[in-house]
Amino acid sequence: MQAKSEIVSRSASSVSPSRSGNFLIKAIMVLSMAVGIAMIDSANAEAEAANSRYAGIVVDANTGNVLYSENADRLQYPASLTKMMTLYLTFEALEQGRIRLDTAVPFSAHASGQAPTKLGVRPGGTISVEQAILGLVTLSANDASTALGELLGGSEDRFAQMMTAKAHALGMTRTTYRNANGLPNTAQMTTARDQARLGIALRQHFPQYYGYFSTQSFKFGNRIIRSHNRLVGSVRGVDGIKTGYTRAAGFNLVSSVQIDGKSIVGVVLGGASTPARDNQMRNLIASYLPKASSRSGSSNLVAQAPKISTEPVIPVTAAKTEVASVPTGSDLPHSGPVPDTRDQAASAQVAFAATPAAKSANPLLQEMPAPTKVKTQPIKQASIATPTPAPSYVPPEQGDTSVDTLTTASTKEAQPSGWVVQIGVASSKDGAMDLLDGAKTKGGKALRSAKPFAVAYAGSYRARFGGFDDQRDAVNACNALKRAGVKCWAAAQ
Repeated sequence: MQAKSEIVSRSASSVSPSRSGNFLIKAIMVLSMAVGIAMIDSANAEAEAANSRYAGIVVDANTGNVLYSENADRLQYPASLTKMMTLYLTFEALEQGRIRLDTAVPFSAHASGQAPTKLGVRPGGTISVEQAILGLVTLSANDASTALGELLGGSEDRFAQMMTAKAHALGMTRTTYRNANGLPNTAQMTTARDQARLGIALRQHFPQYYGYFSTQSFKFGNRIIRSHNRLVGSVRGVDGIKTGYTRAAGFNLVSSVQIDGKSIVGVVLGGASTPARDNQMRNLIASYLPKASSRSGSSNLVAQAPKISTEPVIPVTAAKTEVASVPTGSDLPHSGPVPDTRDQAASAQVAFAATPAAKSANPLLQEMPAPTKVKTQPIKQASIATPTPAPSYVPPEQGDTSVDTLTTASTKEAQPSGWVVQIGVASSKDGAMDLLDGAKTKGGKALRSAKPFAVAYAGSYRARFGGFDDQRDAVNACNALKRAGVKCWAAAQ
């Protein structure tokens, strides 16, 4: 048998000089192209970091530690990152029962007249809240964002006041909003640090709705609308959150990453271009994710909120009128996540007042101001056709004491005190208990002493485990369930 070296040598000698030369030239060209692309990516990232408008930050969402910071507290224009706060208030209204995913969102002439990008709904038309959410997270639709603001605030100006008040309650002390969509306004400012805080708050406070941020496309009428966020689906672990651009702001991006128990939120503001911005975020993720803590739940950012709600929540239901040019709910790719929401009191009208223990353990929360009351105006319904009561909600009649509208809106039967872990919502009490039975076997020793119980709320039953003495025990139990594939969240009872 011929030696391998002899075969290679003979094969090489059989190739004509011209063919061998061509092969060598092609190989050199391919190698040069690969090196060139890598050099361009590196140069783009370096140029981005040297960009005079650039600001960035990376925060470990498990601990609150700042892993990277450059110009993180400098005032910048948010552009369409503004829609993150519009969505925060939308999710809060959904959780409180003031609106539903199928609630009609009417488009005024003002909303329809917003500059592109937009869905293009004509004045007088309506879409569902879920369609509006999808329009914001994918297309960054300015008209849908304004329409949501008008629905929730009565007017866009009033909604901007609500946005600013909520930002300050979350500790975003350097952020001011003037509109719902981020179109140019010289008074609308934020910082990279504030946007990191908002990104973490969205994920921590609304896990039941946060999945919308990973939407890569959705069907709207005859259109397939694809997401502007190019990192979702292309960078491992990235699950959102939002892009933004105006000429004055530059190219902005907030990204959330979760891999193997590690969790970070990164912010890039003032990018020079879409590729430069995206490459900088990729570099930040690659550089700082390995440095993040994998101690999931060691400093959970979901803190107990003050019980300040003093009025029952009044729901808004979907309008009966339909506009032929507006897509119907059947055009949606999915019906949205199951709203396994927290207590009305736990989100309240001002959320995220950190406990002293959470503040001491979490540097990101240490400068958070005391929460302020935000008086939320009821949603105006004059522009919506006569609403009918939502089938999943029956307002308590005068003198009815079976529902506590001032605290949790749950039945007043005895419930475990302390912290609880909620795993889902069922249409019946038996169904909720079945969920709990199935989950308890998966939770192991973390749920050994937990008490399963069901809480009636808005025509459904919330499946919960109670009896946890402190936040750490509840968070550890929830993490055990998550590892077993059971979605959950922890909150103070």
